[in-house]
Amino acid sequence: MRPMTAESTASHPVSSRVSRVEPGTVTAERAALEEWLDYHRATLETKCAGLDEAQLRTVSVPPSDLNLLGLVRHMAEVERGWFRKVLAGEDVTWIFATAEDYDRDIHVTEEDTWEEAYTAWQGEIARARTLAADRGLDDIGVGEHRSGDTFNLRWIYLHMIEEYARHNGHADLIRERIDGATGD
Repeated sequence: MRPMTAESTASHPVSSRVSRVEPGTVTAERAALEEWLDYHRATLETKCAGLDEAQLRTVSVPPSDLNLLGLVRHMAEVERGWFRKVLAGEDVTWIFATAEDYDRDIHVTEEDTWEEAYTAWQGEIARARTLAADRGLDDIGVGEHRSGDTFNLRWIYLHMIEEYARHNGHADLIRERIDGATGD
């Protein structure tokens, strides 16, 4: 199995080179949370780099329909849900999910594109950074969560790191299945 390198990711239609910065080892809490979240965001992008549209739609192992394009779409929804809906209380609808198919983010079709997914995901990341910038880690989100619970920014950061880490494990296996590329 070949490791993922800059050479193996150079043909990606949107991001030919992903900048992934290792988090600091002696860092204040807020900076550490933001650095780890950004690291995991970049890791998912790295797992998608160098693949064409068909490869990005390749499912993991039947009966699962999990795929890299769907994971990126899913993370756009997760960013949107936690930062825009829960933290800021914005009244926004889902990007990909529908009433008929709540998991539409994962259920991709031939019409769904990397450009659309990547643009939505990066837009949600940018909005998340803006919404979190002026809030403290102990600040409670003002929006509703389906559980009825309240969440502070610290919890949201930790959950987002966990969510990305879990899905990056999925992405690692899907990528290895596609072309044998492995890496952290």
